[in-house]
Amino acid sequence: MKTKLTSRIVATTLVTALAGIGLTLPAAGATGPAAKPTLNKTHGTAHDKALQAGVDAILKTGSVGVVAQSTGPRGSRYANAGVADKATGAAARSGDRFRMASASKTFVATVVLQLVGEGRLSLDDSVEHWLPGVVSGNGNDGSRITVRQLLQHTSGLFNYTADFAPLTSVDAYQAGRYTTWTPEQLVGIAMRHAPEFEPGAKWSYSNTNYILAGMIIEKVTGHSWEQQVTRRIIRPLGLRDTSVPTTDTRISGRHLHGYSDFGKTGPTIDTTAFNPSAAGAAGAVIGTTADLTRFYKALLGGKLLRSAELKEMKTTVRTPDLDVVWPGASYGLGLMRVPLTCGGSYYSHAGDLPGSTTRNGISPDGRRVVVLHATGDGASDLSTERAQSDLIDGELCA
Repeated sequence: MKTKLTSRIVATTLVTALAGIGLTLPAAGATGPAAKPTLNKTHGTAHDKALQAGVDAILKTGSVGVVAQSTGPRGSRYANAGVADKATGAAARSGDRFRMASASKTFVATVVLQLVGEGRLSLDDSVEHWLPGVVSGNGNDGSRITVRQLLQHTSGLFNYTADFAPLTSVDAYQAGRYTTWTPEQLVGIAMRHAPEFEPGAKWSYSNTNYILAGMIIEKVTGHSWEQQVTRRIIRPLGLRDTSVPTTDTRISGRHLHGYSDFGKTGPTIDTTAFNPSAAGAAGAVIGTTADLTRFYKALLGGKLLRSAELKEMKTTVRTPDLDVVWPGASYGLGLMRVPLTCGGSYYSHAGDLPGSTTRNGISPDGRRVVVLHATGDGASDLSTERAQSDLIDGELCA
């Protein structure tokens, strides 16, 4: 396999909410010719033109639709390009909803850290303490893995989505997209495999970690992680376009459609309708650029966590595997830290599902936020990833 394709697979694997697609398939090809950009005509400054140029650059790499929002002390700016729905030709718009995939992990980590701040659990508690017998077999031992290691991706647990049948091809996705999965079933897939390494020995992205974190939230509170995210984050912040579905396969209201050919295993299909239980606490949240912006501003601005817990969240370990896309990146508790080309760094959490990607960048104080979402498989090399990173870096360095 060519090096550039391998790099794309590695990058996708590590950031996706359903990372198995990156492990089992060749790199996805472009979804067809780029749609004609839909320009944002409400702004005319150099900064606005730069944002639109960045969005257009992403579209040209093979995306179907792109929406972006850049927010700072002077307010918010928006840029859109392409279409939200290929069937109707409806243009992509800034208020369109989308599946944020692994960006959901920051919501889940926030709830866990709120519970830590309330004294209801500790980051040093073992998984076995809260979920007896769940992590066991084939060398897996929940008594040796801490809550911190789950949130930090240093548990060593096998990534269940690397052995997840619905992600292996177009036909498999169509056959399994409406199946309901329990968290226990998803963890059970991981338990069929030996751990990748000893707990704490290194870093490796695993969606299994956050399925377990969601289960711990329910054990501690008596309520599901979906209910806790809604009660503790969505409602207090007034995130009216954000929802946490359990098994509903639809996205209500106007939304962006995803498109993928699953590594050229069949025709490009609309991947939007999907049972979110397959992603669970690892990536089931639906939202918009505006709602994600409000969430990140509140989180990094100290409105959702006490200073001690926010410090824990922002304390990172190096992630060399991510250097192919984000040179010098490191990972904390549900947040990634990425160096800026102009100096300093920003926080982020990417999210990928078949046929769509969410990217974001937040200044350490939460005052500047960039959120974008792109649909389609994108380019077969790293040009889509680079165009997305360039937009975020350019906005935060402006």
